[in-house]
Amino acid sequence: MLLLLPPLLLVTVVLHASVAGGESLDLHLRYQSPVAPGTDRFHTQTREEQWAAEQTAVIVCDMWDSHTSVNAVRRVIELAPHIHRFCTELRERGVTIIHAPSSCMAAYEGHPARLRAVHTPAADAFPPHIGAWCDQIPAEERAAYPLDQSDGGWDDDPEERSRWHQRLQADGRDPRAPWQRQTPLIPIDADRDYISDDGREIWSILHHRGIDNVLLVGVHTNMCVLGRPFGLRRLASNGKNVALVRDLTDTMYDPRDWPYCSHFTGTDRIVDHIERHVCPTITSNQVLGGSPFRFRDDRRLHLVMLIAEDEYGTEETLPDFAARHLGQHFRVTTLYGSQQERHRIVGSQAIDEADVLLISIRRRALPEEDLERIRRFVAAGKPMIGIRTASHAFSLRGQEPPPGHAVWETFDPDVWGGHYAGHHANDLTCRVVPGEGDALEHPIVKAAQVAGFPAGGSLYRVSPLEPGAGVLAWGMAAGVDPQPVAWTFVRRDGGRSFYTSLGHPRDFDTAEFPALLAAAIHWTAGLPLPTAEEVAAQHARYASGRGRQR
Repeated sequence: MLLLLPPLLLVTVVLHASVAGGESLDLHLRYQSPVAPGTDRFHTQTREEQWAAEQTAVIVCDMWDSHTSVNAVRRVIELAPHIHRFCTELRERGVTIIHAPSSCMAAYEGHPARLRAVHTPAADAFPPHIGAWCDQIPAEERAAYPLDQSDGGWDDDPEERSRWHQRLQADGRDPRAPWQRQTPLIPIDADRDYISDDGREIWSILHHRGIDNVLLVGVHTNMCVLGRPFGLRRLASNGKNVALVRDLTDTMYDPRDWPYCSHFTGTDRIVDHIERHVCPTITSNQVLGGSPFRFRDDRRLHLVMLIAEDEYGTEETLPDFAARHLGQHFRVTTLYGSQQERHRIVGSQAIDEADVLLISIRRRALPEEDLERIRRFVAAGKPMIGIRTASHAFSLRGQEPPPGHAVWETFDPDVWGGHYAGHHANDLTCRVVPGEGDALEHPIVKAAQVAGFPAGGSLYRVSPLEPGAGVLAWGMAAGVDPQPVAWTFVRRDGGRSFYTSLGHPRDFDTAEFPALLAAAIHWTAGLPLPTAEEVAAQHARYASGRGRQR
């Protein structure tokens, strides 16, 4: 079936001559490992491996000439030329190309590439079930599946889909299985390639040619690319070095189903699942240069969240918030602080590719290179969002940072326009109220419909704010001066910032704070703002739809 994948971290593949004289691929494989034992949070990491080209194959999975879904067909047509370029480059370097358009072997009877597969000597032995579909491997058993694809994943307009099926019938195709061969946009080299959809045949090809390394491209990642007898699960569980080319794939996912996110975010969620439980991934630009492939309709901004604080549980609340409310307009990458090294954010290279940065960090001195990444991001005038302890994210209260690390003591006034000076007593009850005058007309306040709600945590002392700050909400408590708790800030570089001293777990339990944060993130990024009603409805349907994922 069909498959798409979005870009995440950058990886680079260098092709060069190996010591033995043949080509080799220097791969940076992306994978995800648990932040700590027993947690469902993951660090995104890369590792370098060198694969000999003559011991490597590309399997092109189910890039059919038609499909039951008209939108899937459109994405295949867009994706196929890039797969062709990828295969052409690797073929010339000695990589074996195997075309696997399932259920289409009759169209290739007598084709040299099909005969080459049929006449390949059988392997000496076969792994169990190598000829059967694989729904799950042990590594996935305790993981929650990230999508509801139980209705097949069609994302077509119903009327258009009906007309598409009428056209298929008029063309003499079965609307339930209209594929007849591989798309002609991916030519098959009759002199060197193979054609097969049989798990035993493909295993024999790999065995006969001494291939231990396999790259999967094609569609769909959440179905065929994972489950086919030659798919990721079977190959990974049977000892092959297998990797998904995550930008040369697609999913069958309908945004009208859980988790109610963009089709392309749905693909991201499947890629995360694969990197955590099945195998690593790469991107095609590691072979072809330039940038990873991206579908033309994927207009999401890349939001990177940096989370490293031990006080307010944002390592739990923020990813959950993002899953509920940011999946339509953002591609979200979450980076956590290292459990072993206090002053390190794992995977910080992602900052270089971010469009929007969200900070939830408390008193960390970062490696100089990583803090410089953030400085460059800010200096470029890009959107910044800060929550709670972000006001003192990179301050060590005047202490010297560890060798090779740096602090940013003026980060609060420079980036947020605030002056954090501690907080009032934790038992001091604080209520959040909207600002007055112009604040009531601000798009964030109007969209979020902030009327007033109890704050979950202590009231921060942040006044006075810098020129260029506009207060959206105040914190009121008995016996102390009111303090701003949410404001926008126009930085010296011209960039937009939004900061809130809210962010206690109890804040996320209110209706108002998620609406405020969702509106603020979209406003800071220059996107249309969701209303409070839309945020509440999304919260409810996300919760009700969870659990019906397969």
